[in-house]
Amino acid sequence: MYKSLIICLAGLLGFSCGQRKEKVFPERMLLTESVYSSVTIQPDSLYQIYAAVGGILDYNLVEEGDPVNKEDPLVQIINLTPELNRENARLALELARENYKGGAAVLDEIRDEVTAAAMNYRNDSVNYIRQKNLWKQKIGSETEFDTRKLAYQLSGNTLSLLRNKYDRTKNELETRLKQAENNYKTSQIAATDFTVKSKIDGTVYALYKNPGETVSLLEPLGAVGCTDSFVIEMLIDEVDIVKIKSEQKVLVTLDAYGVQVFEAVVHKIYPEKDERSQTFKVEALFTKQPPVLYPGLSGEGNIIIAQKEDALTIPKVFLSADDKVLTENGLVKVATGLQNLDRVEILQGIDEKTPLLKPEP
Repeated sequence: MYKSLIICLAGLLGFSCGQRKEKVFPERMLLTESVYSSVTIQPDSLYQIYAAVGGILDYNLVEEGDPVNKEDPLVQIINLTPELNRENARLALELARENYKGGAAVLDEIRDEVTAAAMNYRNDSVNYIRQKNLWKQKIGSETEFDTRKLAYQLSGNTLSLLRNKYDRTKNELETRLKQAENNYKTSQIAATDFTVKSKIDGTVYALYKNPGETVSLLEPLGAVGCTDSFVIEMLIDEVDIVKIKSEQKVLVTLDAYGVQVFEAVVHKIYPEKDERSQTFKVEALFTKQPPVLYPGLSGEGNIIIAQKEDALTIPKVFLSADDKVLTENGLVKVATGLQNLDRVEILQGIDEKTPLLKPEP
């Protein structure tokens, strides 16, 4: 009998304990609201190397991890086509220069024709004037006068045509010479593109091709970026992007540095949304950069969007979806403010002395 009584009492006590609900009181504390994001470290001014000509990769003149200066050669490409084009352009330039300067007697021949036509024009002019004066004195015949006049007019037209031909030919030769000079300069530039050079001072982070492999204009040959300056890339959900502003403080932890926290500030917000991930890219810069960084280091970041020193807060699990809390007197509607992952600010509806019961799940 006593044994049965003990079991009954134990059951009653267990039932009573099961009915007792967890109780808390609102607390005042510093509350920080932030937007969370995973982060990836990337060098500033990172760019991919492309060749201006296709061909065969002859040499990688640097190795991954090598520091480089602007205009340092990176890779050497074999391609005979630009070299042949340069030689053809050089020959065309020499020919155009020879024609223009008269070595090939192109202008000299026309100039001689102009000189001969000018002499013939002067001779016909003298004969025409002499015959005209004689005809005024009724000496000679009208037919002879007309013949001299026609010869004078024809020689004048011939001289004019030859002078125009000389000017036109000279302009054409000048134009061809300038075109040949431009083509030769262009071919020289194309020939120098056999060697791809660095555009910045930085580090070679990647080389994608080995000697002997084909090179096209569409495939990158490697990647070069800054050595001392890195950016923090963050992907922000579209529901949070409107809260992000330039110069907001960011707290960053990196897997490589354990629990150490680094401060940064929002530097750039990209306006285009990535449709695949439904996120926006945001870049931040370290206030004090970690001593050693590598491209691709990952971690977590929290962008601080608001802070309050003396906020009345409760655990989020005590707040229902319709902004109500369970008190000893029943459900009470509250107004909320800032919130983080664990706690939410209460603006009105309860105070520090209001006991709260945890709602049933």
